[in-house]
Amino acid sequence: MATLSAVLIVKNEALILAECLSLLAWVDEIVVLDGGSEDDSVAIARRYTDKVFVESDWQGFGVQRQRAQQHATGDWIFMIDADEHVTPELRQAIEATVAANQQQNVYLVPILPWCFGRFIRHSGWYPEHKIRLYPRCKARYGDHRVHEKLILDEGVQKHYLKGDLLHFTYRDMKHYLVKSANYADEWAQERQQKGRRATLFQALIHGVGCFIKMYLVKRGFLDGPQGFLLALLSAHSTFVKYADLWSRAQPAAPAAKAVKPPR
Repeated sequence: MATLSAVLIVKNEALILAECLSLLAWVDEIVVLDGGSEDDSVAIARRYTDKVFVESDWQGFGVQRQRAQQHATGDWIFMIDADEHVTPELRQAIEATVAANQQQNVYLVPILPWCFGRFIRHSGWYPEHKIRLYPRCKARYGDHRVHEKLILDEGVQKHYLKGDLLHFTYRDMKHYLVKSANYADEWAQERQQKGRRATLFQALIHGVGCFIKMYLVKRGFLDGPQGFLLALLSAHSTFVKYADLWSRAQPAAPAAKAVKPPR
């Protein structure tokens, strides 16, 4: 029988981690890689698995997922985040797929986000299919700091699973702003390392384009007030990440002794 490892990377997820892990009791192995939490995330994870590891030398999401996968021993990997819940329908689809053990395939899962009081079924957010189930020896993550992607062996085929993976995206506005700022910082840092630059005009154009795409093209208006709010927030986040990249090319602050006091 083929075996399944559920793999998570976490940091400061004590508020939500237990519920996620409790819904994974049916897998053969749970692997949790903590990024240096300052809350009880590690202690909570150890209630559900003895395969809990800590890697606080953060180098981006791609590298962290690589590290986590290295601790897994299952034939199949199910990559999941702490703010996601497996539905019964998705569990059945995963179990049937692992039992079939077709190692030449990887599987995309539809992700249904919950945000600011409702499930978001438009706005370009659903169904946002992502590869989450794959043979351990046939796929691995690249080094991208954000928006990390799987690198697949040649000849591997993609297929779709039925059953949603519920994504409880943001707990409140503060959580959104902190999470968005962290992504913007990672995005700008990665592009700065590649020698990229940006202008504030680019930031504005991309921000406005993001709103139009989400709210009008992707029919975010069908998601009610939440759709409007998400389009605005996403436009702001898009502007900020380009503005962050622009700001990194600006002159550094002068030394204190070089600053002339105002008269």
